[in-house]
Amino acid sequence: MARGRGLALPSPPPPPPLLLLLPPLLLLLAAATRPAAAQGNCTCATNKMTLCRADGPGGRCRCHLPGSDAPLDCSTLTSKCLLLKARARAKSGRALVRPGEHALLDNDGLYDPDCDRDGRFKARQCNQTSVCWCVNSVGVRRTDKGDRSLRCDELVRTHHILLDLRHRPAARAFNRSELDAELRRLFRERYLLRPRFVAAVHYERPTIQIELRQNASDKAPGDVDIADAAYYFERDVKGESLFPGRGGLDLRVRGEPLQVERTLIYYLDEKPPQFSMKRLTAGLVAVIVVVVVALVAGVAVLVITNRRKAGKYRKVEVKELGELRNEPSL
Repeated sequence: MARGRGLALPSPPPPPPLLLLLPPLLLLLAAATRPAAAQGNCTCATNKMTLCRADGPGGRCRCHLPGSDAPLDCSTLTSKCLLLKARARAKSGRALVRPGEHALLDNDGLYDPDCDRDGRFKARQCNQTSVCWCVNSVGVRRTDKGDRSLRCDELVRTHHILLDLRHRPAARAFNRSELDAELRRLFRERYLLRPRFVAAVHYERPTIQIELRQNASDKAPGDVDIADAAYYFERDVKGESLFPGRGGLDLRVRGEPLQVERTLIYYLDEKPPQFSMKRLTAGLVAVIVVVVVALVAGVAVLVITNRRKAGKYRKVEVKELGELRNEPSL
């Protein structure tokens, strides 16, 4: 037994106090840096205009637009109404399609819209000078402007959007079927729009037209609205992409880039717009007045000329008749 005790190994010396404190210090450091790391990765994949913070339940990322505390769903596109509001706050062989007589162009520019709880446009919009007007589901004015007594009974849905593009004429013509496939893929993958809502793609060099159709009965909960997809596409084409880290549209057909130099967007509602003659600008009214005056003057000159010619003919006839009477009879 004594020999066994003599062979026993000596116990290791106790660790220094600094080593004993190291594991808790590492844990505290990790806990302190975890929110910062989460904060750095806290972004909205579908909207770079958002403000994001990792202050949600369990440190989850929460994003909202400037001027609003309502959280956004970054798994889908942000509604056009909320995007316009954020922009306003920040600034304080196939025949091509004819847009149709009731198609509307967004000519009123940027304004601060009034949105409902779901981020959609309210039927009546007003500005800071108490001027109001009615809009469709895309936010485009569809009536004359009035005062705050103006009534907009319903939000008329835009069910057909025509994107009319013109690429650089110097570029070679694209293959129609390949261009069609690439544009459909773009709307499906980038704008999350269901393929059935891209109704048609038309191409006659250098004009490209994309038809988006979506009735209220076709749109299921969670479906991207064609208004939002068209707005995201428009911003991409103009080089003002809403997606983080992207400057604009980068679409290639067999390696050939699609470079768009002109974009027009037409909106067709389920009901025709309600404009009166008040919609005409002063310049257009002046042109109409000048044309009418010119037509009246032309008719007057024509009538006077005809009367003068008729008077000359009558004088000649009377003179010839008098000469015949003065001749001696045989």
